[in-house]
Order: sequence, then structure tokens, then C-alpha cells
Amino acid sequence: MQNWEELLSWTYSGVNFSLAGNGGPECVALVPGVQKIVETVFVVVLNSLQLWMVFPKLRLGKQLPMTTEEESGGEVGRRMFLLVMCLTFGVELGFKFASRQMIWVLNPCHIVTMIQIFLLAAPPSPFAAALFRLHVYWLGGATIALVFPVLNTRMLPFEVHIYFLQHILMLVIPLYLTRLGVYAVEPLWDFSWSTAASAIYFAYHFVPLQLIGVLLQVNLNSMLCPAISDPFYGRWYRVYAIIHQSLFVLLHGKLYTYLAHSVARQNTQDVVTTNGFSKNE
Repeated sequence: MQNWEELLSWTYSGVNFSLAGNGGPECVALVPGVQKIVETVFVVVLNSLQLWMVFPKLRLGKQLPMTTEEESGGEVGRRMFLLVMCLTFGVELGFKFASRQMIWVLNPCHIVTMIQIFLLAAPPSPFAAALFRLHVYWLGGATIALVFPVLNTRMLPFEVHIYFLQHILMLVIPLYLTRLGVYAVEPLWDFSWSTAASAIYFAYHFVPLQLIGVLLQVNLNSMLCPAISDPFYGRWYRVYAIIHQSLFVLLHGKLYTYLAHSVARQNTQDVVTTNGFSKNE
């Protein structure tokens, strides 16, 4: 056990448990073990049923083909966004290594950042298109991070600046890829992708994040104890979170989907104006 802790100590030994919301024994003990198990079983069973029901309904449809002009201009834009996002995330990882807090890389916003780096670097494919549609519903964390920033743990120079830049890029890049025509979001009335994304989102929180958090006593994305600003602070905060986050993931995702459709329509109008033809799905 001691060798195991020494092997992983570089990933979490720098976490300051004296700061509220970071973790520690009191944070782990806030929600009793039995309650953790009951909540986890409920979420996993519910998520499994959701995925089983919607998986046959997931359809990608036809992706918008790019013209030669868009391919040349879009490739430059993709490379620029890829460069900026890689530099930003690389600096963020450097901060995590320097402070011995790499464990925070498991938080959803960092996972979404890695997904976007993949989407920018990889050629379009059915897998990438499906991943794009799913990750649109995981962008709510970026909006929350910008509206309610948590900066009390960021002590290194420029760490706050990287925080804001990363989350702004997370919200801009999918719109750019949509406008470019590389990927397309589903119709607003299609709730299969939002249901699948929500199921994966909660399963990720209640299984790997919670398990690793309990083992290392690190409060990954508030899975062990609530943030100090949480209005539902208390042992039942996760039950309330299941309710309000289910609604938030859906509403935020659909609002972003509507915005992406608006961007795609504007792109179509631009093509009609410049080239004399439009794109059809």
C-alpha cells in the first residue's frame, strides 16, 4: 500500500486540503459510505437504461461537404486553433506538474479539452462526428467556470489567465468547426444525443471520479463534498445535483446546439452569396 501511494504521490501530493472544497478526511466523510453506494448504484442503473434505450436511435446523418476554398482556409484556421489550444493546455499541464497536482487533469473540462484537441487534429470520421455531438453537452462546465470562476487555488504567475483562455477556447472551437462544416450538430428536436451525453457525463462522475477521489481523498469535480458556494450544501447535495445538473446539461446543450445551427445557417448564406449555391444536409 505504501509503495502504491509513493508511486502516485506526484499526482496529488501538492493538493492543499486546508482549502475548502479540495478534499481531505472531513470532505470524504460528509456523505456516508452507504449513501455513496446507494446513489452510485441508482445513477449507474439509470444511465445504463438510458444508453440502452437511445443507442439504436443515434444517427449522424449527412455531414456538410466543404468546398475547395473552405478546405484551404479552414485548414489554416484549424491548425491555428489546434496550436493555441495545445499551447494553452500544455501550459496548464505544466502548472499541474509544477504544483504536483496532476490529479485535477481528470476533471471534465480537461477531458473536454483533450477531446477538442483530437477533433482539431484528426480527420473527420463517424467516430469523431459522434464524439463532437456528445461533447457539445459537456460544455456546460466551461460556462460555469467562466461565470463562477474558482481561482483561490491558482497561485502561479499567469495561471489565472490560462484558466480563462482555456475555457473561452472550449466554447469557441465547436462553433468554428460547425461553421467550417467539418461537423454538424443534431436537430433541436432530437434528444437521443443529449440523453446519451448526460448518461455518460453522470457515469463518469459517479464511477471513476468518485472512486479515485475516495482513494486519494481529492474532491474531483465536487464528487466528495460540495463547493463552499453550493446552495445545497449538506450530505444530500449530490441528490440535488443529479436533478439540477440533468436540467442544466440538457438546457445548456440545446442552447449551444441552437447557436451552432445559427452559425451553420450563416455559413450556408455566405456560400450562396459568394459561390451561387448552397449546401444541403
